[in-house]
Amino acid sequence: MRCRGILEIFAVLAGLLILLWGLAITFDIKNNPLQIVGFHYGEQVTDLSGDKSKRCSLPEPCPPESFPFHIWSGAANVVGPKICFDGKVIMSHVLNNVGSGINIVVIDGESGAVEKFGFLNMEHGDQNHIVQYLKAIKPGSIVLVGSFIDLAPRLTDEVKEIFEGMGSGMIKTIKSKDGWVFAGKAGAGEKSLFEKVSVNDKETNIYDEWPRAVEIGGCFPKTLPTEDDPKTSGEKEKI
Repeated sequence: MRCRGILEIFAVLAGLLILLWGLAITFDIKNNPLQIVGFHYGEQVTDLSGDKSKRCSLPEPCPPESFPFHIWSGAANVVGPKICFDGKVIMSHVLNNVGSGINIVVIDGESGAVEKFGFLNMEHGDQNHIVQYLKAIKPGSIVLVGSFIDLAPRLTDEVKEIFEGMGSGMIKTIKSKDGWVFAGKAGAGEKSLFEKVSVNDKETNIYDEWPRAVEIGGCFPKTLPTEDDPKTSGEKEKI
């Protein structure tokens, strides 16, 4: 009986610790004072590499000239989005590196290297900083986006035009608390095949004020070197 009582006490304490840990993560995500976060902590990226067909939860392997990716939007204001690229989870609620607004990962389109990632606070962030951040993304870069809570407050016409230039065909339809996932390429000039919107509708919402989470995944084509690329030009001269 005494041992049983001790075990019950340990079980209660363990439950309290887990609850406090969960609350700490939620508080940190919702109350992070930074307007724009552009961090890249390599040790926080979860490596899921191995069999190509299993990278980022895709059922089939990707062709050699493409990268596997998978994006999940946030669920209501509780669970943040998740962005996986080439077998590595770069952003997620578990890693505690997501935030309200636009969660974004920028990838070198040729090598597949992660250039930067973070979130643009679309509720309280500085509008000029948001625009500058997006405009600084180099042409040819792969851009992965997963929304969380609400991205509409600072979704200005200028921001919409920038994402249209990356291939978004749905950005102008997004309203308050809609869910959005998108994979495009800076300077693409053509519509991306990888984009979904979950519409905020009181009659169909499953999270009270928010719609169901939405996801996309697939094989994103690598960026081919351009003719004016010094490396490419040098190779041609040698031939």
